[in-house]
Amino acid sequence: MSTSVLLQLANILGVLTTAVLLAALLTWGERRLLGFWQDRPGPNRVGPFGLFQVVADMLKLFFKEDFIPRFADKPVFVLAPTIVMAAMLLGFAIIPVAPMVGVIDLNIGLLFFLALSSMAVYSVILGAYASNNKYALLGGLRAAAQTVSYEVFMGLSLMGVVMMAGSFNLREIVLAQEGSWFIVPQFAGFMIFFIAGIAESHRLPFDLPEAEHELTAGFHTEYSGMKFGMFFVGEYLSVILISALVTTLFLGGWLGPWLPPTVWFFLKTGLMVMVFVLLRAAIPRPRYDQLMQFGWKIMLPLALANLLGTGAVLLWIG
Repeated sequence: MSTSVLLQLANILGVLTTAVLLAALLTWGERRLLGFWQDRPGPNRVGPFGLFQVVADMLKLFFKEDFIPRFADKPVFVLAPTIVMAAMLLGFAIIPVAPMVGVIDLNIGLLFFLALSSMAVYSVILGAYASNNKYALLGGLRAAAQTVSYEVFMGLSLMGVVMMAGSFNLREIVLAQEGSWFIVPQFAGFMIFFIAGIAESHRLPFDLPEAEHELTAGFHTEYSGMKFGMFFVGEYLSVILISALVTTLFLGGWLGPWLPPTVWFFLKTGLMVMVFVLLRAAIPRPRYDQLMQFGWKIMLPLALANLLGTGAVLLWIG
């Protein structure tokens, strides 16, 4: 087997394994950060700093009964959690972690990500439909409307970056930021993309598809054991993926002085993950109608204004 093939296999295994391990570790890290910001201990009983809590949670999911309700559509019920896991892991394939670290270098990498984010919503819809449960169905309908709506703003917010870099290739977008990170000229696009990413990943304050105070657990009400665990890990993978994309598109990716490129990439991505957690600690949920109005009445006009403004400035300069 040639050296290039071995290097590619090592990249694939390294990126995907790191993504899953970080998602598992984030279940502990989020609770520790929430405890710190809310002036309480967080997990601190099992192992040093509560680190073995992750192992305890995994063992619980592995040995919990794999229950499927008798009224559920069993094939679809089983398939739904795998879709979100597959879509999120495929998303990491296009992330350029460092100049020589990454799974694939696609000329249409950004379009590939947008396509995968559209596919992930099928997991929620199918899981809600197959559960044959009214709370789950309401959560699935909310998730479908929320995700499809905020995908529009997410895509429009990235067009300014594409125009400035002149490419959909994520590596070329990183290299185009050698002089200045795109967060400076594209701050509006950064904010729109980040807010849309929160809505896409169903994180607080936009976790209305699974709002416990209204819908029990929303679209995964009937799920337990490893199937629930796949939804759970899929959400954390989504948080890391959105953070990695923000780093790549707006924060210069691996670029930075003194430290190795991989260290810079993980530092920037970790900072964005911490912002996700801080929002959960600090901001209450809006009503669902407020969420949708905010998207179509504020986010859409801002995204269009950013797109037109960027195009006008580039034409004027060019």
